[in-house]
Amino acid sequence: MTDRAPQTVDRQLPTEESRDLLALVREIAQREIRPRAAEEEDAGSFPREVFTLLSEAGLLGLPYAGEFGGGEQPYEVYLQVLEELAAARLTVGLGVSVHSLACHGLAGYGTKEQQTAHLPAMLGGGLLGAYCLSEPASGSDAASLTTKAVREDGGDWIITGTKAWITHGGVADFYTVLARTGVEGPKGITAFLVPGDAEGLTAAVPEKKMGMKGSPTAQLHFDGVRVPDARRIGEEGQGFTIALAALDAGRLGIAACAIGVAQAALDEAVTYALDRKQFGHPIADFQGLRFMLADMATKIEAGRALYLAAARLRDAGKPFSRQAAMAKLFCTDAAMAVTTDAVQVLGGYGYTADFPVERLMREAKVLQIVEGTNQIQRMVIARHLAGPETR
Repeated sequence: MTDRAPQTVDRQLPTEESRDLLALVREIAQREIRPRAAEEEDAGSFPREVFTLLSEAGLLGLPYAGEFGGGEQPYEVYLQVLEELAAARLTVGLGVSVHSLACHGLAGYGTKEQQTAHLPAMLGGGLLGAYCLSEPASGSDAASLTTKAVREDGGDWIITGTKAWITHGGVADFYTVLARTGVEGPKGITAFLVPGDAEGLTAAVPEKKMGMKGSPTAQLHFDGVRVPDARRIGEEGQGFTIALAALDAGRLGIAACAIGVAQAALDEAVTYALDRKQFGHPIADFQGLRFMLADMATKIEAGRALYLAAARLRDAGKPFSRQAAMAKLFCTDAAMAVTTDAVQVLGGYGYTADFPVERLMREAKVLQIVEGTNQIQRMVIARHLAGPETR
């Protein structure tokens, strides 16, 4: 692994404040995240202290309102922060994206009283969140979820069921949980804010994953978990609408993380190609390899432009669901292609754990799956173009 610093991306940031913010993020990434990433991922170590540091620096609530402790940054800026963090370590970048996803429901649909009571601690008080939609038997078909919430005589809700593939499962301080409170299908789902230490809530042993070993992914079991009605988010039966809105925003987070991973792989490939000599020349002098690097860089620039264009639509209050699906699809496919090519550039060394590109390739794969598989993204895009399928 080289000691050379990663290349600095030339970004188009809207304000001096946002430029200072990115400089702070890069400093934290270089000092606190990147140097320990490989060792901690290999050990499966969750970097809770990094998330505490990010919270103290105001980086866990960037796209949310300042009155509740958020950073009031446009999504255009927030996503570039995610990209920088993911380039240093995907466990951190994706973790911040998931935390933001977990805050989305309360920030967008909660009452003023709920927001005042909970958001300051969620956005800047050191808490870490998780998002609970998927279940063992309902992944892409999220509207078929079976976890139930039953209300006791107009009082508390009792939640029973199992959630699966939960990032930060077992280590989060709060969970945004989607549960069935009514009829089958999307209209019978309600959202709840559940404390991480709620009685009856337990986490299974984390999954043994191909990559992102430092980020715990676990099933959560709800065994009669009691939740006050004051922790219901939005109206009863509004949960699926809340979930879809959160996923549109979350897909942009995944797209940005994917470009961060791809950029990190390209940086390693370029550095290696300049240092490695064969036949008396750096291998960067050979046209075949130069073309590979050029294609990698082009995919990254195209992906970055795509996610930023979607973010600007969101910031302007315009529809962006189709563009979010396109960004998630393109950027994660690009990350898989770029990281695979980076391994090829390094040859045999790329296949060893002495260089980070093999880890980046393993991590890129999950980004094609989370927040809706890329096959689901194609369905979303096609539905916007041609309308819903008729059967």
